[in-house]
Amino acid sequence: MTVHNNEISEKFSRFADLIEIQGGNPFRARAYREASRVIGDTSEQVDQMVKEGRNLTELKGIGGDLAGKIKEIVETGHLQLLDEMENEIPASLLELMNIPDLGPKRIAMMHRELGIDSMEDLKKALEDGKISSLKGFGKKTEQKIFTSISRPKKETGKRFLYVDAAPSALACKQYLEKRADTNKVDIAGSFRRGKETVGDLDILVTCRNGSEKDIMDAFVSFDEVVHVYEKGDTKSSVLLRNELQVDIRIVSDDSYGAAMHYFTGSKAHNIAVRKLAVRKKYKINEYGVFEGSRQIAGKTEKEVYEAVGLSYIEPELRENLGEIEASREKRLPRLIEEKDIRGDLHMHTTRTDGRNTLHEMAVAAKELGYEYIAVTEHSQKVAMAGGLNEKDLREYLTYIDAANDEIDGITILKGIEVDILQDGTLDLPDSVLRELDIVIGSVHYHQRFPARQQTDRIIRAMDNPYLQILGHPTGRLLNKRDAMEIDLEKIIRAAKEKNVVIELNSQPDRLDLPHNYCKFAADLGVKIVISTDAHSKEGFRFMKNGIREARRGWLEKEDVVNTRSLGSMRELVKR
Repeated sequence: MTVHNNEISEKFSRFADLIEIQGGNPFRARAYREASRVIGDTSEQVDQMVKEGRNLTELKGIGGDLAGKIKEIVETGHLQLLDEMENEIPASLLELMNIPDLGPKRIAMMHRELGIDSMEDLKKALEDGKISSLKGFGKKTEQKIFTSISRPKKETGKRFLYVDAAPSALACKQYLEKRADTNKVDIAGSFRRGKETVGDLDILVTCRNGSEKDIMDAFVSFDEVVHVYEKGDTKSSVLLRNELQVDIRIVSDDSYGAAMHYFTGSKAHNIAVRKLAVRKKYKINEYGVFEGSRQIAGKTEKEVYEAVGLSYIEPELRENLGEIEASREKRLPRLIEEKDIRGDLHMHTTRTDGRNTLHEMAVAAKELGYEYIAVTEHSQKVAMAGGLNEKDLREYLTYIDAANDEIDGITILKGIEVDILQDGTLDLPDSVLRELDIVIGSVHYHQRFPARQQTDRIIRAMDNPYLQILGHPTGRLLNKRDAMEIDLEKIIRAAKEKNVVIELNSQPDRLDLPHNYCKFAADLGVKIVISTDAHSKEGFRFMKNGIREARRGWLEKEDVVNTRSLGSMRELVKR
C-alpha cells in the first residue's frame, strides 16, 4: 500500500490537535506538530524510506518514537493512538475544529470551563454571552466566532489543495503507465489547468486494442481505491482512500487531442471555442472536430485549435478571460517557467521559526542554481516565531556578512519580513530598515478590519520608503481562511504609484497574490516577485506552486523581478 507524505503529516497534525483538546502534554503535542511539518516538507517519499529499511531518524526532528509511529502508519494505514483518542473525544466536539477562529486550545478551554461539547452548545454559549468571559477570548473574539458559524456554508463539495491532490494524481498515472497495454496516460481537468484547489481528477488513457477491460479491472483494483462508483468498458469512477474522486476514460488515438481539450476545460473556455467552430459550420466534442460526419481534427490539441483559427493555448490560460482573443490576435503571453527564476527573496531560518540554518539554506539554494537569496526573518511583533527586534536584527546582519564571506557562488541579501502594524506603521524603525537589502511588509495580525480600514492600513505602510515588497497581500489561507476584506485593485494601483513590488507567495495554502490579480498588476506595469516563504531547505520546492499560479495569471519572465540578475533585480526593487 502506498501512503503519501501528506497522509502521514495529516495524522500527526490531527493527533497534536487532539492532545491539546484533551489538555495533554504540550511538549508532546509540539513534537507531533513539528513532525507533521517535517514530513509535509520532505521531498522524498517517506513510505519508500520505510520499505527500504532506512533510518527515519535521519529526518531532522524525527526521533526513535516518532520513527516507529511513521512505520506503523506506512505498514497499517493507521495510527492506533490517534484512533483510540478519536474514539474517546465526542465527534460533535471535533466538529468545532472546522471553525476558523477556534484552535484546539480554545476548544479545550470551552469544553473544560463551559462544558461545550457541540455546535449547539457553542451557539447557546454565544447567545448567553459566556464565551467572552473566558480568559484570552473577549468580546471581539466572541463576535468573530459568531460571524464564522453564522456565515452560510458553501454548497461546493470538498476541494483539495493542488499539492495534496498531486501525490494521488502521480500515483494513479504511474500505476497505469507501468502497464504494457497502455500508451498515453495524462491528467486533464482543473488539475491540468493548475487550479489552486482540485475537486476531482480526470485521467485519459490510450491503449492497445482489446485491452480496455483489463485496464479497467486493474484500475478499480488499485490499492488506493476504497469505493467503485461506476465501472465500464471505457470509463470508470472511483473514490480514493483520501476521499478524492478519480474518473478514468479510455479514448482512441484519433480522438486523444479532442478529449484532452474537452476534459481539461474550463467549461467557459470550451464553450467559447465551440462558438468559433459553429461559425465555421463545424462541430467540436470529445471525439474530435467534425465537418458533417467527417472528422477533420482531434488527434492533437494543436489540431483542435488550428481548426477554429487559433494557435495553441496553454492549459493554465483556459478560463475564457481573454485567451481566445489573444490567441486569434497572436498576442498570447510567453509564460514564465521555473528555470527563469534566479533567486528567492523570502525565507526563514532557525534564527526565527525556520528549520535549517542560514548556511544550510544558502547551500541548498546554490545547489538549485540560484544566484542570490534574501534571508527575511520575522520582526518582533511575531513573538511566537521568535521575531527580531532592532538589536537582534543588527547582530544577525553581522552573521550574514560572515556567511557571505564563507559561502562562494551565491549572494545572501540582508532582509526582514516586517509586520505592518494596525495603524499602518512598520514593526521596526527606519534606522535599521534603511540598512537592509530587502524589506517585505506583511499583515499577520488584525486581519478582520473593515475593508476601507484594512486597505488604508496597507497603503499607509507602502508610504514608508523602505518597504520594497508587499508580502502575501490578501492574507488568504486556502480551505482555511478567507482573504482579508480589502480593495485589492486600489492597493495594486498604489503599489504602481509608489514603486512597490507585490509578492506572489508560493506556499501551497497561500498562492497569494491570486492569479487574476497577477494579470491585473502586470497589465498596470506593477512588478511581481515569486517567493517561497521557505521555512526549510525543502521549502524551496514550493517555487513550482508560485510558477503555476503565475502562469494562470498570464505572467511572463519580464513581469517578475527575481528572474533578473542580482544587479538588475536590485534596481527594480529599489524605491
